[in-house]
Amino acid sequence: MKPSNKNSGYELIHSYLTALDNSPGVYRMLDEQNRVLYVGKARNLRNRVSSYSRPSPSHSSRIARMISETASMMFLTTSTETEALLLEQNLIKQLKPRYNVLLRDDKSFPNILVSKEHSFPQLKKHRGNKKEKGSYFGPFASASAVNRTLNQLQKVFMLRNCSDSIFSNRTRPCLQYQIKRCSAPCVGRISEQEYFKSVKDAQNFLSGKTTNIQENLAKEMKRASDQMEFEKAASIRDRIGALTQVQTRQGINPRSVKEADVIALHVDKGHACVQVFFIRAHQNWGNSDFYPKISDDMSTAEIMEGFIGQFYNSKEPARLLILSHEPENTDLITDLLSERLSRKVEVSVPQRGERLELVSGALRNAVGSLNRKMAETATQTKLLKDLAKVFGLSSTPRRIEVFDNSHIQGAHAVGAMVVVGPDGFMKNQYRKFNFKNENLVPGDDFGMMREVLERRIRRLSKEDPDRGLGMWPDLIIIDGGAGQVSAVGKVLADLGIEDVAMVGVAKGVDRNHGKEEFYMLNRPAFALGKNDPVLYFIQRMRDEAHNFVIGTHRSKRSKTISANPLDDIPGVGASRKRALLDHFGSSKRIKSAHLSDLKSVDGISSGLAERIYNHFNDT
Repeated sequence: MKPSNKNSGYELIHSYLTALDNSPGVYRMLDEQNRVLYVGKARNLRNRVSSYSRPSPSHSSRIARMISETASMMFLTTSTETEALLLEQNLIKQLKPRYNVLLRDDKSFPNILVSKEHSFPQLKKHRGNKKEKGSYFGPFASASAVNRTLNQLQKVFMLRNCSDSIFSNRTRPCLQYQIKRCSAPCVGRISEQEYFKSVKDAQNFLSGKTTNIQENLAKEMKRASDQMEFEKAASIRDRIGALTQVQTRQGINPRSVKEADVIALHVDKGHACVQVFFIRAHQNWGNSDFYPKISDDMSTAEIMEGFIGQFYNSKEPARLLILSHEPENTDLITDLLSERLSRKVEVSVPQRGERLELVSGALRNAVGSLNRKMAETATQTKLLKDLAKVFGLSSTPRRIEVFDNSHIQGAHAVGAMVVVGPDGFMKNQYRKFNFKNENLVPGDDFGMMREVLERRIRRLSKEDPDRGLGMWPDLIIIDGGAGQVSAVGKVLADLGIEDVAMVGVAKGVDRNHGKEEFYMLNRPAFALGKNDPVLYFIQRMRDEAHNFVIGTHRSKRSKTISANPLDDIPGVGASRKRALLDHFGSSKRIKSAHLSDLKSVDGISSGLAERIYNHFNDT
């Protein structure tokens, strides 16, 4: 719809009413810079927009402020109310409007996959799209929850966790077999039929069918004991113990709830915590807490609906959602999730019974998590204020970017950036940099820091030229002394950036913690007291950047080291590479092989053999 020629506020919103009908749809409120302030859905667009067109006692200060900033509106009609809800949540996730409930942590959750790509299925952790053929079980709240469960399942069912390529190249059992966590199907220590039975047992366990498994193992143990096979009986006893341990470590094992997501919301002083427990197969597969961005005047119903809509935007819901608070439009939420899952989804706000016990437990966790978070935030706020005083900043920094680089004598060089804000480290904002300047001398720390900062500032100037999105740093911290500060200062000056403070942290005398020296443009170097909390804060930020860049460097180096020279030859895929390695034993021998030897390998044609030979022997 064409924007109105009215200035802003109630009058402008009122001017849109004549062109609206009673259809369901989504509306957007935009400010003078065309930044989206708010995205909302409506069962009836005309009625909903009409509620914003005149002053009302029901309008909170947030709503009144939002209306006053509105300079234009956009509308999209939909066929159904459910479609409007889906579109609203997609737009909120994409645009992140200032006046909406915003889920800031949108991480994916891992699953356990029993892969069916091989005749001896692999048991492994999986994250991301479910493209691989097999049975998926999850989600689990964290990688540690998955790893803990996998560790116990390997003890019980002794399924392999190695890749198909390692499996096919084994000639003797690995360590997993020696410590009784794998039945060694790679070398024929178990038949395909027996292994498949273990796979079925593992799937039954992950589906909640545990009774028969324990009974069968107990019978097998007794049978082994009666036959005087005491070592086998002891091994089965350990497997039963591991199975019991999996069940007891869950903490919550509901009897009447097989599959559910338990979602509890706690709000206090303009802050919110949502605790989500994943109940699958009558077991607790972990919990995770979230801290959506809200305003003081938002109701629990609005927050709960906003969270559910955004949380399940890219995740599969359980058959049952157990909630601590009713959302604004339970019927729409139910229809949306049922449509996404292609089966009925129940939304429940229990008043009694086991479901109430589950959501009450989740709510206790939400209260405790939010209290800890608020205490940490208060400490973080004080540290940021003290940091501003130490470095003479005009205001408390809302965003700090810390830069570091890593290399070994110039090789595998990488740069990295970590971000710190009022809520601590903002890990979804971290960035990695591969150096692109061909004229950069290997090992030139000054040059690497210049390139990283220049690319960062140019990107910011392109993505947020008006500095209205909160992407620009208030303070830049770099690892280095006077030389690095001078190099970065020149970059900032050349780009016309004069209002971003910058500090260099040098390791000081003997390169020891506690003796750091700080360098700023147009200010003598200085140090802080050994026990100063600000010093510890800076050390934490510097160490986080260092660990991040070191991890990035190691990953890059390992990829380079593990790279196979055959990867660069067209026509040599995984199967042909395996055939060559099986025949010659190593890449080194392939490089020195004669043309006739290459032609003798199964699956390698004469033309491909010549291509491989020429690749390694062309001068």
